[in-house]
Amino acid sequence: MLFHKPSLLFLNSLLRTNKLSPRIPAPLLSLGPFNSLSRSFSQDKEQFLRDRGHTIRNPANYIPLTPLSLLERSALVYSNRPSVIYGSHIYTWMETHQRCLRLASALNRLAVSHGDVVAVLAPNIPAAYELHFSVPMAGAILCPLNIRHDSAMISVLLKHSGAKLLFVDGQLLELAQGALKLLSGSNTKSPLLVTIPDPQSPTPSSSMDYETLISTADPTFDIKWPSDECEPISINYTSGTTSKPKGVIYTHRGAYLNAIATVLMQGITTMPVYLWTVPMFHCNGWCLAWGIAAQGGTNVCIRQVTARAIFENIALHKVTHMGAAPTVLNSIVNSKPDDRKSLPHKVAVMTGGSAPSPTVLFKMEELGFSVTHIYGLTETYGPATLCTWKPEWDSLSPEEKAKVKARQGLQHTVIEMDVKDPITMKSVPFDGKTIGEIMFRGNTVMSGYYNDEEATKEALAGGWFHSGDLGVRHSDGYVQLKDRSKDIIISGGENISTIEVETVISEHPAVLEVAVVGRPDKYWGETPCAFVSLKEGFSVNGEDIVKYCRDRLPHYMAPKTVVFEELPRTSTGKVQKFVLREKAKAMGSISQN
Repeated sequence: MLFHKPSLLFLNSLLRTNKLSPRIPAPLLSLGPFNSLSRSFSQDKEQFLRDRGHTIRNPANYIPLTPLSLLERSALVYSNRPSVIYGSHIYTWMETHQRCLRLASALNRLAVSHGDVVAVLAPNIPAAYELHFSVPMAGAILCPLNIRHDSAMISVLLKHSGAKLLFVDGQLLELAQGALKLLSGSNTKSPLLVTIPDPQSPTPSSSMDYETLISTADPTFDIKWPSDECEPISINYTSGTTSKPKGVIYTHRGAYLNAIATVLMQGITTMPVYLWTVPMFHCNGWCLAWGIAAQGGTNVCIRQVTARAIFENIALHKVTHMGAAPTVLNSIVNSKPDDRKSLPHKVAVMTGGSAPSPTVLFKMEELGFSVTHIYGLTETYGPATLCTWKPEWDSLSPEEKAKVKARQGLQHTVIEMDVKDPITMKSVPFDGKTIGEIMFRGNTVMSGYYNDEEATKEALAGGWFHSGDLGVRHSDGYVQLKDRSKDIIISGGENISTIEVETVISEHPAVLEVAVVGRPDKYWGETPCAFVSLKEGFSVNGEDIVKYCRDRLPHYMAPKTVVFEELPRTSTGKVQKFVLREKAKAMGSISQN
């Protein structure tokens, strides 16, 4: 993929014409030129307003945007209404607010100060939800970690983020301890470990126990509100599957705006009941960890996402909304009759990660769900586009409806999207044929990659965020994704780097060459398919390769298919991955359930 690499002069012109966000958090990025230019731009703007007699910012007309205000409001407006439900445990918004204040106070007591990073390794449990508010209340930065990573990757992310504290679910304690052991062996200071006990199966308390910290903390803690809305609120790592992890920086402003935008996109009205099937460690649950608070909703938390648990919780709590990767939709439509329950009403579902198949959409509608397709990236705070349904499409055939619904649609209310030629930066025509790169700019594009100046400049070159995804625009302006320029495989909502999988397989003593592509999978969307060429005199089978990968990678990254053959190459010696993708596609879906 080619990117423009603008000079300092070009960046200066972009900033002064307000085409590129003038604020990038100084404590995180250390981008000298960006920071000096932004200060200059801000001062010039203020002077311009003063010289012309315009009003200027003061506390009466400007307060930094932050999702913390959403919790403050719900604690007042919906104080006695349920905020979080987890099994038999029910909290009210007043209780959630008080617990978050206490935890923020405890963080302050543990010497967590402004700009410190606090990591969390937990499934969708009440503590994971509370930490989305309590950590920024203390002036710190939240860093949610993917619970599907192994200890090695977690140790890499902890080191890269410089996390001062690590909150870990009791059932994941062994995983976290393995990561800390690796950190200590690399002469890196380990974060302080705080265990989160499961209220459904309590473990003995200790001084560094989550509930103990809350119960012994000050409930009158003075929230450390951001002085600048562009201060970081969260660091969200992408897939963490490359040799150089990318931590995406979210700001208070961006988090607030995308939380509101996502609420609007899904039509979430006052006092919804939201079922948490989207991991909170993915883009802060598509920013709905904060967004549900905006409407005083009820967060129904479940530890294990299964079809049975989904149906049971919808029936029990009268769930109105949920989000889910296509993998989860597949589990619902393919669930056993005994696992299902009649829905009390139509349940709105947002799905993203990969386009759901028409068959799945049909079956979801038959079961009583209304599915809306969204698209976004970690760098856009999660959902950035919505395939908004238009009344004129009601007359289309079922097949045509499915094709339209599978499109990525158009941007939401606080971001701009375009499909451009990445070389000329000109927009492609609305012909449904001309392929370009999907790009974004606006208030919900990341501030940058944590501690990665070069990657930040490259991704935001030309005043647009380069997604790396290729697509077309149809005559109505709706965007349709066509390919992934970086060969990323999306399996069950997880991004898998083919390069990392190839690197591991190539280390096998019998392997000469390897190339990995995605193979269609009715359940996971797609799974890794490895094409392997063996060294002369060696003989291994596919199961050997799979086991070799599973011993060195998270299981979801290991290939489900291994094909032994010579790799096709171009005249210059490059592997023709497009040929391999066609072969994998011709194999059909590997999942038969």
